[in-house]
Amino acid sequence: MPKAKHYNVEGTMVGELDLPEALFGAEPNEHVVWEAVKTYLSNRRQGTAATKTRSLVSGGNSKPWRQKGTGRARQGSTRATQWVGGATVFGPTPRSYSARLPKKIRRLAMVSALSRRAQDGNVAVVDRIEFETPKTGTVARLLENAGLGGRKICFVTQGSDMNMVKSCRNLPGVKVLPHSAMNVYDLIEAEVVAFTPGALEGIKEVFGS
Repeated sequence: MPKAKHYNVEGTMVGELDLPEALFGAEPNEHVVWEAVKTYLSNRRQGTAATKTRSLVSGGNSKPWRQKGTGRARQGSTRATQWVGGATVFGPTPRSYSARLPKKIRRLAMVSALSRRAQDGNVAVVDRIEFETPKTGTVARLLENAGLGGRKICFVTQGSDMNMVKSCRNLPGVKVLPHSAMNVYDLIEAEVVAFTPGALEGIKEVFGS
């Protein structure tokens, strides 16, 4: 049974918790993880790169010199591709890079990433911090006491927790995600994945326990 270290809000380890075998105890499939990361990065691309072709570039409406008799190569326009200021050949045009994986493959990739982190001992459960106002020092002290300072941390919370987000945004390498927005890229990018108890229950509902 995979386990995770359990920390209180002060960063003190209070024990270990059993993690769902179906989510954290599978044999990681590196290929589907690669597919999921590739798809995630593709979907982040804007696809707005563009260059001007002969039909779009302005000017060059008349021949720069007559066809014959000058001793120079014949030219039809100063906006031809070989001229400075001319058009571009085979340049990028706006396009969509969006891609989609089958549902079963997405789930397998997520389980593989979670299982890999659990096998490495890099899954933690941290009690939810109740903020009145955002406090970066509170989170920094928690990480330092837990021995996680200076590492890339991905906090997964139950739902959107703006106080947690604001408390962590000035801490290098620390990211906060609601459990519904958890993705394979952020899981493998982080050195440690820290769940709140509510988030752990949330992913059980989403991905099955």
